[in-house]
Amino acid sequence: MATPVTIEQRPLSRREAKARTAELIADRPDLAERLHRLRRLGREVRSCEVHLTNACNIRCKGCWYFEGGFDTAVKELSDLDRIRAFARKLADDGVNQATLIGGEPTLVPRRVEAFVEQLPYITISTNGLRPMPKQGFEKIAIAVSIFGGGPLDDDLRAIRVNGSKFTGLFDTALSHYRDDQRVLFIYALSEAGVEHIEPTVRKIAENGNIVTFNFYSEHGTETPLKIANEQRVLDEAQRVKELYPQAVVSHPYFIRTLVTGRTHWGGRFGYDVCPSLSVDAPEHEERVANGNPVIPGFNVWGADYESLQFCCTSGDCGGCRDSQAVYSWLVVSANRFLDDAARLEQWLDIAESYWRQWHWAPYHATKAGTAL
Repeated sequence: MATPVTIEQRPLSRREAKARTAELIADRPDLAERLHRLRRLGREVRSCEVHLTNACNIRCKGCWYFEGGFDTAVKELSDLDRIRAFARKLADDGVNQATLIGGEPTLVPRRVEAFVEQLPYITISTNGLRPMPKQGFEKIAIAVSIFGGGPLDDDLRAIRVNGSKFTGLFDTALSHYRDDQRVLFIYALSEAGVEHIEPTVRKIAENGNIVTFNFYSEHGTETPLKIANEQRVLDEAQRVKELYPQAVVSHPYFIRTLVTGRTHWGGRFGYDVCPSLSVDAPEHEERVANGNPVIPGFNVWGADYESLQFCCTSGDCGGCRDSQAVYSWLVVSANRFLDDAARLEQWLDIAESYWRQWHWAPYHATKAGTAL
């Protein structure tokens, strides 16, 4: 059964959370060490997101970028010297991780290179149609999107700019990235594609890659988060996670929250709790001050490299259940997991699984057990 929604528990104050944490780890040096490592990494990584380009080589159904008009909202900057200067300023301001989205970043590899030159931790989000070269990009993380799985992925994504259809987009991505440790497939679950979850994950595992789950929101419709049988989708996703525990890096708690939008403390995912918004954008002043945590210093920049965007995705909070926003919400909500040592350990597992996704992170699936 899905986690019941109750009146949301009062969050502990910072002082209360610190005292409670100290109490829980006093006799658990194993938890203390894990917590120390995670906190150290959280302090070390300072993130941003950049719309690298307005251009894309396909037109996925329900793509928030085009449905929201992000491709025409600002004029794209193509001057590499100015892009390098922007990346340098990020580094000077203490930012050391950039998630580069679009549009399609593989269309502009020299812009990716400009960020690689300045920042140690880079992630690109790609549709998989074009390969990202290895030379010069050995340490980046590559997040490849899938919608629905199986033949549904082609129905939803294999659409050229002129509207014509093609086939084999997922297989093309697999061929580009076989045994490529940089790659994480981000698999957007759809109720219409429940039967495809296991075979799709199996192909990813057999290709030597890892995968995390996302939630397919059909942006541009009146009910982008509509799902008739939530439990069916959740049960199948959890079953496949158990079948492929090494390939599926999503934590079971995260999967439940992703599909249901709810947590054990009665929280419901939405604008008032989502941490993945541009903290310097004036429209978020009340949200940043409402007591719910945000990602420190996080901002999202448009393809002109000067306009602040609303958040990490569409800005349509009522139609969004983005995987990374949901994961970040759980990771920054550590004070909600202090009921007892078992609950704290659950949060540690969730946080470590978040960092397992990224090739540049010390918790990446290929680096299990290594020290920071």
